[in-house]
Amino acid sequence: MIEPFSLPLASPLDTAAGTITEREGFLLRTRDGLGEATPLPGWTESHEDCRNALEAADAALPDWQAALDACTDAPAARHAVSLAHLDAASRVERQPLYRFLGDDARVDDVPVNATVGDSSVDDTVESAREAVDAGFDCVKVKVGARDVEDDVERVRAVRDAVHDDVELRADANAAWSADEANYALDELAGVVSYVEQPLPKSDLDGHAALREHDVGVAVDETLTEHSVRDVLAAEAADVVVLKPMALGGVDRAREAALTAREAGVAAVVTTTIDAVVARTAAVHLAASLPGVPACGLATADLLDADLGPDPAPVESGRISVPQEPGTLPGEVRP
Repeated sequence: MIEPFSLPLASPLDTAAGTITEREGFLLRTRDGLGEATPLPGWTESHEDCRNALEAADAALPDWQAALDACTDAPAARHAVSLAHLDAASRVERQPLYRFLGDDARVDDVPVNATVGDSSVDDTVESAREAVDAGFDCVKVKVGARDVEDDVERVRAVRDAVHDDVELRADANAAWSADEANYALDELAGVVSYVEQPLPKSDLDGHAALREHDVGVAVDETLTEHSVRDVLAAEAADVVVLKPMALGGVDRAREAALTAREAGVAAVVTTTIDAVVARTAAVHLAASLPGVPACGLATADLLDADLGPDPAPVESGRISVPQEPGTLPGEVRP
């Protein structure tokens, strides 16, 4: 059964495809499993294409492979189908999803980063301090919306304002030219651990060249055009940022994470501002990866409403991992 939903954002979100004010998606309910498809312009298929793929998948059930095949060109729809399948299977095994994906080791929580948006130097510093006071020891600062010199000043001001134990990251969302990225990475050496998506997503060679700096290079949007294996072959990243919704499912995202780790490249799990079902599945994915770095999973407060209670709250920079069988505890399943 396919159930559409629409959730308002707490504040508008600017994307490459325009500004959005709500997250529209679908719940997929099967006999024993629950999945979520929440397409995002610029990252996945359109809302209409997602619905069409889900309808074809739903008609193919209970043949799971046929249902997955119906979503070949629709990653958000495939996310819902694969998650419903994993949710059902982990419930049969009476295991939380992360243990079903990984091993039997119990994981109570995983580290998460705070995200500080684009604003003035003073406001950026204040937001970073508030995050650190709340217990976050990793802060990601959004850059790329203003002159690169101004962004460098903002990030340096945050570095001066918080203690050295706080990891800083910068996320340019593919906004810089090669010259701007080279300048920024020179200036931010010793200030940030890595810069996320400094260049346009198609530019593997450019990202590879940036790795000559003393700052890590992470790719995010790039993974909507290139596979992790392509990124590794091009030696284009020190870190891959994995969004299960955009990659077509928790299963695909975990395979990408393991492939990257085997090559010595770190993997960070984040979301596309998903509702509670997909967001909690991403928490399980992170928990299935021992020693995972701080992940971009503290996104529940970006929604003004959700499909149900949040079983994975954030406290002191760590997000709780549900321990009941499946993805969500039975009493909070929407």
